[in-house]
Amino acid sequence: MSELIEKIKEAGIVGAGGAGFPAAVKLGGGAAEYIIINGAECEPLIQVDQQLAAVYASLLLETLDYLVGQLGAKQGIFAIKEKYHKAREALEKAVTAYPKLCIKTFPSFYPAGDEQVLVYETIGRIVPEGGIPLNVGAVVENVETLFNIHHALKGTPLTEKYVTVNGAVRKPATFKVPLGVSKRVLIEAAGGATVENPVLIDGGPMMGRLERSPDGPVTKTTKAILVLKGDHPVVVSKEQPMDRMMKLAKSACCHCMMCSDVCPRQLLGHHLFPDKLMRLASYQSTCEKDAAATAAYLCCECRLCEYACIMQLQPWKLNQELKVRLKKAGIANPHHNAPEKVNQFRAYRRYPTDKLVRQLGLSEYYHHDAPLVEFPVEVTTVTLLLRQHFGAPAEPLVAAGDRVKKGDRVAAMADGAMGAHIHASIDGVIRGVDSNAIVIERG
Repeated sequence: MSELIEKIKEAGIVGAGGAGFPAAVKLGGGAAEYIIINGAECEPLIQVDQQLAAVYASLLLETLDYLVGQLGAKQGIFAIKEKYHKAREALEKAVTAYPKLCIKTFPSFYPAGDEQVLVYETIGRIVPEGGIPLNVGAVVENVETLFNIHHALKGTPLTEKYVTVNGAVRKPATFKVPLGVSKRVLIEAAGGATVENPVLIDGGPMMGRLERSPDGPVTKTTKAILVLKGDHPVVVSKEQPMDRMMKLAKSACCHCMMCSDVCPRQLLGHHLFPDKLMRLASYQSTCEKDAAATAAYLCCECRLCEYACIMQLQPWKLNQELKVRLKKAGIANPHHNAPEKVNQFRAYRRYPTDKLVRQLGLSEYYHHDAPLVEFPVEVTTVTLLLRQHFGAPAEPLVAAGDRVKKGDRVAAMADGAMGAHIHASIDGVIRGVDSNAIVIERG
């Protein structure tokens, strides 16, 4: 097992979406009964994991089976939505060769890809408040991370990323690209934007990061580039200031509890009621004794509460702000209850993805096919950010003028720090190094 963890660490592998938690730390964190591969890809318009599963089903299952054996797990579970027909059929055909593996399918709802939701959907166990899947005997990795682990086992470090380019572009596609390539290059490779003054989202429309400039680099966690017009409702929502939202909440919140009714963590039995936190922030009281600002720590910021709200308020944004303020004040999460059962209405309150897409105003892009195709551009320059992962930034190992080859380690974790090594993604010359990034130019 130690050799496995060391290979993953040396390859610089982190979660291929979200916060980018180092895979070596997660897999080496303790004994697990179940290794769960997250193929839910619940954010609309992203197609990376379903494309990889359809094309590389045998390779992925072979790697999962190896992990199960090395980590001493009881079972490996590949979780995927029923509607990903090509991927599901390929996986179900290949899994027969692996007695310790199974394919688990589920309907299309949001946020099925939240790892705590996924754990319950696959093994029926509830992760405690403020906990992680390992607390109930599970480790969760997504499909692309598993794909990268396969290459790490063969000695190949992480230098490339699969990215879906979708939304207001002429030719939606999923590309394999060098880490550090400009997002502008990917948009141009997808035929360019079809709207004036476009903006982009790094990730999905719900939890992705809004970026006004297309010149930022692709990182280890870039799952998608979604192009939208500047006044699209998704863009307006993400840019709404916190103070304006709270002013609206004081005047418009009718305390209907719809936000709490669909909250995925509340439906798992966690004591999180977004409507009570909105009242607490608006009026400093809820007329109840069981509401506290610290409950914000239980929010996964999936934003579903906003789209359940009939007044289009944003409880998730309040929770985000509360977490920042609580941490600054040195107040840790005091909530660690372990629910014994989920909300009795949970099965009826899972939010259909089709409904969410309509509310987001993304129906015209939802059924785009973004196939896995060869990237048509030779990349000449990459900018490798030193912090592409959860934890501390990597420390440069190179200087301007050094010549490097693809796969050479150019930045490393500090001793004892949480983070990940970074490797050159193209052959070339180091053109610049600072506290934020390393720039490599081919030639």
